[in-house]
Amino acid sequence: MNSWYRIRARASGAEVLIYDEIGAYGVSAKGFLAELGALPDGVPIDLRLNSPGGSVFDAVAIYNALQRHAGTITVWIDGIAASAASYIAMAGDEIVMPENAFLMIHDPAGLVMGTAAEMREMADTMDKIAGSMIRGYAARSGRTEEEIAALMAAETWFDAGDALEAGLATRMIAPVRIAASFDIARFRNAPPVLAQAIADPVPEAGPNGLEGAEDNIGDAATARTGDPEPEPVTPPSPDPVPFAIDPIAVRAEAIAHARAVIDLCHLAGQPQMAGRFLEQDASLDAVRASLLATRAEAAPQIAPHHPQPGRSSSARPWGDVIARTFTPKG
Repeated sequence: MNSWYRIRARASGAEVLIYDEIGAYGVSAKGFLAELGALPDGVPIDLRLNSPGGSVFDAVAIYNALQRHAGTITVWIDGIAASAASYIAMAGDEIVMPENAFLMIHDPAGLVMGTAAEMREMADTMDKIAGSMIRGYAARSGRTEEEIAALMAAETWFDAGDALEAGLATRMIAPVRIAASFDIARFRNAPPVLAQAIADPVPEAGPNGLEGAEDNIGDAATARTGDPEPEPVTPPSPDPVPFAIDPIAVRAEAIAHARAVIDLCHLAGQPQMAGRFLEQDASLDAVRASLLATRAEAAPQIAPHHPQPGRSSSARPWGDVIARTFTPKG
């Protein structure tokens, strides 16, 4: 299973890599904390971050564990420390940022499906988490909690110079090349220069997530943006390859999609929404004909003397057909 972190021992201490979304791939902070706790007490830690954030609950647990560690912690922001990752960075005795790296702080967000009471409880939980994060940023920066709360509410991005001025970093080093690609479209105020750098990364991660990328991380601090780049070469356009549609594959994909939508609607307690959603899903235009053909093939099996309830089948919306066809039994 891929993991968003790696902890490894070195002669001079330990290196901790968080180089992906925190809590991704179904791996929680539990394994991280177990490995961190296995390190000798007092060993120096180099914590390397390049993460868009992730689970705020995992981030708070990691921050607290790092705070309890007796050894010196040096945080290296190798590209991005956004959202929950920026909070983890605050556990460092020293926070080092390349000139072109970014750190972002904002209010935590959560998702809940349930009663009004459960939603209010979630809102209270978000307020408690936000309060903890505000105190962590304020303790590092020396700013008031009111100032930090305003910066978080505005989703504030800091480059290395801004982070130094704000007290959220302690040292700036030479620029590095962004070594990983993240989806930052979900953030409101992501700097355009960062979006461009992520869209065209120079180092590439290996096929197994951290595998291969880790070799670029330790050497990133020595890279310079002034290195000469090769002239771009435009490859010749290949002849178009005819695309054949496989009706069986299309039908199977449509059925799988429909079942997934219906299952989600049942889980949400709104089974009647399944037909409406599928009817309005413009992405399924290409498969509607296949599904209706399937229904037409089965139509002769319905005898005329067996009247069907409700509207006639010719007037029935396509969404109703899907809902009635794939509604789970029991």
